[in-house]
Amino acid sequence: MTTQKYGFGTETTFAPHEAEAIMREALTEEGFGILTEIDVAATLKDKLDVSVAPYRILGACNPELARRALEVEHSIGLLLPCNVIVYETESGSAVEVLEPNLMAEMTGNPGLEDLGREARERLERALTKLEGVAVEGSGSSD
Repeated sequence: MTTQKYGFGTETTFAPHEAEAIMREALTEEGFGILTEIDVAATLKDKLDVSVAPYRILGACNPELARRALEVEHSIGLLLPCNVIVYETESGSAVEVLEPNLMAEMTGNPGLEDLGREARERLERALTKLEGVAVEGSGSSD
């Protein structure tokens, strides 16, 4: 698993559409739904006539965690949902997730710390499921 200050993720040999499908299922198992979807590659092609490799942004939300966060900090909606990106790499694809602990860090509200940790644990489990499927050898690139 890769980590940076604002997110964490993994790389896989799956094609982007395969990694996205597996990640969607794993997110559902962790209580997340996808509220928004942005096909960045299609948007850039449509609006700028620029071709780029597949790149999608999924707005993942766990309704219970969101409800609890909004009770602690009403304006936290500015930091929701948890964005998940899926993009093509030379060897397949990468899936990265926005670091949910940023909610507490950015707001300075300690009441969001437990929620950030819980969201991160759920998101890490979803990424681990993607990695587990890849280890089983069913990843391919079309």
